[in-house]
Amino acid sequence: MSQPLTLGTLYQHLRGELAAAKIEEPDLEARMLLAFAAGIDQTRIIGYPEDEMDADIVQRVEALIARRQQGEPIAYIIGSREFWSLDFKVTPDTLIPRPDSETLIEAVLEAVPNKTAELKLLDLGTGSGCLLLALLSELPNASGTGIDINPKACAIAAENAENLNLTARATFIQSDWMVGIEGKFDIIVSNPPYIVESDIPTLEADVSLFEPHLALSGGPDGLDAYRLIADQAAAHLSPQGLLAVEIGMGQVTDIKELFEQNGFKIKNIHKDFSHIERCILATIEDS
Repeated sequence: MSQPLTLGTLYQHLRGELAAAKIEEPDLEARMLLAFAAGIDQTRIIGYPEDEMDADIVQRVEALIARRQQGEPIAYIIGSREFWSLDFKVTPDTLIPRPDSETLIEAVLEAVPNKTAELKLLDLGTGSGCLLLALLSELPNASGTGIDINPKACAIAAENAENLNLTARATFIQSDWMVGIEGKFDIIVSNPPYIVESDIPTLEADVSLFEPHLALSGGPDGLDAYRLIADQAAAHLSPQGLLAVEIGMGQVTDIKELFEQNGFKIKNIHKDFSHIERCILATIEDS
């Protein structure tokens, strides 16, 4: 880099490297990575491009470029991802929250008649805790339990609860789905693994090489977790309770049939911003 090492110069260099690596949004990611490396707000990059940068910041930027060029997701590089306008810590032990999953939050909130009720929530395969914590942020008198088989994911979810001032209303337990879980819940949510196992190597490299396979693989047909949830969830759902699960593209017919065969009544099917059927809401048949 022959130009002066200013904030603006460094930003343009980073943007160019990301564009050359065919990153979809080089402008946005350049701002995110530079702000992270320099410990500044992104607005400063635009407002004060003439600020000179120390050599150690330049070295950090170069290291971050190398990681991103190798396909590592930016969320893992900077250690966070926004979801439902909340900031969540993420690591390679947790699936990265995606905008598609906000469809489930919207669907649940739309179906809750009294948002100030003292509801009990259960989140199966909680990961970063994003579903449970986003819902608790909107339901001020609700409390919830997040379940994950990975103890490191539970620790990250608990840290997110603390950062969002929700520790008093959120508990995270290491368990294999509903094993050892007692009691009934008003709302059960899940974004379970739903990728067909053999399809994982064909996914984008930032997913297939970096995100946890345990949170991706739904078995030979992508439906393993749904079979388990359909079989076990009714025993933990309160009368008039609501079950909400995220689903993959093209899975709605099979998953709908699974739940109906296990005594559930499909309440609604919600599409995401791409008009893909993304979330199924169900209740117990006789509720």
